[in-house]
Amino acid sequence: MFRQDALLDLAFQALADPSRRAMVDRLAQGPATVSELAKPLAMSLPAVMQHLAVLETSGLVKSQKVGRVRTCSIDPKALTQAEHWIAERRALWERRLDRLGQFLDETKDD
Repeated sequence: MFRQDALLDLAFQALADPSRRAMVDRLAQGPATVSELAKPLAMSLPAVMQHLAVLETSGLVKSQKVGRVRTCSIDPKALTQAEHWIAERRALWERRLDRLGQFLDETKDD
């Protein structure tokens, strides 16, 4: 359980940065080289590499180097864990709001 919580923390920390979210958005379309990921970003290649290291550490992104070209892709398993965590909280709050709505409906005639 602790390992899953730690990985979830890393995923949310990684997604907290807009540049890293832009990289994840791009990778959602398919694998991309580091140069392709860096092109739309206003930062140096070493800065892009640092952001990619954070994404890889979080488990959201994996990369493979062939020759001098590093290609990155999304690891959907990490995204699925974050999505599941959010969905559980959404369901909890929807149930609570439904109960509140029922309570208000029952008491509005009083």
